[in-house]
Amino acid sequence: MLRTSRQSIFCAVAVIAAALAAQALRAAEPKTELLWPKGAPGAKGEASQDKPTLLIYLPDADKATGAGIVVCPGGGYGGLAMGHEGHEIGRWLNSLGIAAFICDYRHRGKGYGHPAPLQDVQRAIRTARSRAKEFGIDADRLGVMGFSAGGHLASTAATHFNTKTVEASDDPIDSVSSRPDFAVLCYPVIMFDTKHTHKGSQHNLIGKDASPELVAIHSNEKQVTKETPPTFLWHTTEDTVVPPENSVQFYLACVEHKVPAELHIYEKGPHGIGLGGKFPGADQWPKALELWLTNRGVLKK
Repeated sequence: MLRTSRQSIFCAVAVIAAALAAQALRAAEPKTELLWPKGAPGAKGEASQDKPTLLIYLPDADKATGAGIVVCPGGGYGGLAMGHEGHEIGRWLNSLGIAAFICDYRHRGKGYGHPAPLQDVQRAIRTARSRAKEFGIDADRLGVMGFSAGGHLASTAATHFNTKTVEASDDPIDSVSSRPDFAVLCYPVIMFDTKHTHKGSQHNLIGKDASPELVAIHSNEKQVTKETPPTFLWHTTEDTVVPPENSVQFYLACVEHKVPAELHIYEKGPHGIGLGGKFPGADQWPKALELWLTNRGVLKK
């Protein structure tokens, strides 16, 4: 009898655990929406690659801080690392009480170059800000985060928010500010046409024969002004794909223009390591960012 009772208890516990796990899994699944329900500007067709989307990860209500971040995965402007630089980041941000909005933007692999990626990330920022109440965030605590080429896109959003990328329309979202309140740049591509440039990202975005003016405009260390939002950057010394000089030069530009900024360069770790994984030192960047966001008053109820 006692054994039977124990078995019943164990079974009941297992059923409850399975139900809770299923509930957690459902909670972790993002909601996906079209960024441009009426069609993206410059769309070349009606296929999925012509329809950029926003993947919305919202934290549990009891954890929510009211902060939000638009996330730009990397991929050299030729693809998107949606796993370790997208979904994993969304779930981690939710664990901090931050709403995450992953931007599945257009790129060369989908048949698009400049200005489509910037159009999409600006639309993502405007969408999240215009629906702040619905998403449970504060409209003035919305940042942008990017990895590798996604870091270039995030830095473009942080320095080109006054750039007009779409024609005037009656869509109220288009009139909302696209300036992020802060930026998080993770092993970002920053500089174009230098020995430290990731040429694949440059060529995919603006082409191999881009004018010097277009190259300069997209060399974002040259685009920092006093209006650039506070910025957190991190990189690794061992990154030979996108050398750390990219982060260093953007950080120095922030210092020159008196933009609040923090830079971490870890010794170990190759390019594209996401949350840091098995690389001691670099695996501490998530905690460093959490402290920076806390000190800046972003992480507050």
